[in-house]
Amino acid sequence: MTHLDHTSQGERILLAALRISIGWVFLWASIHHYGSTGYVAGFLSSTKTFNFIYGPLSQSSLIPVIAFLVEYGHMLIGLSLISGLLVRASAPFAIFIMLTYWTAHLDFPYVQSINNVLIDEHLIYAMLLVLLIMRRAGHYFGLDAVVSRLSVFEHNPALRWIA
Repeated sequence: MTHLDHTSQGERILLAALRISIGWVFLWASIHHYGSTGYVAGFLSSTKTFNFIYGPLSQSSLIPVIAFLVEYGHMLIGLSLISGLLVRASAPFAIFIMLTYWTAHLDFPYVQSINNVLIDEHLIYAMLLVLLIMRRAGHYFGLDAVVSRLSVFEHNPALRWIA
């Protein structure tokens, strides 16, 4: 009996809904800022606590590359989470992005405003993504359930973990 066999139908639905919801957050971020390098530069230049890291990037000639990576990274993560395909492969990148955004918004000890002391939605999203990895959320109404049955995934321990 696998871990998946012990999950109730309600929990499966909730995990799928959470996975799809956070996937939409990433996909919408990609759509909303599509083609805008100014958004990335403006965001990086407005950092506070870690401005010594992010500030120089805002003036860098790498801004078009960074903007491309942010834009398409958000899109691929969003599509992965929404479809439930390779969730365990995309979620660590999503966690990295959320932790990066958290540090970028940090004006120690506040995050974005005085209403958030050390914790904001970026940390909550990161923790949710860890849960999605741990619970193999791509298997619940997602394509990971299909992909995991392919022989290439069944016979390769490294790939078996991903799906």
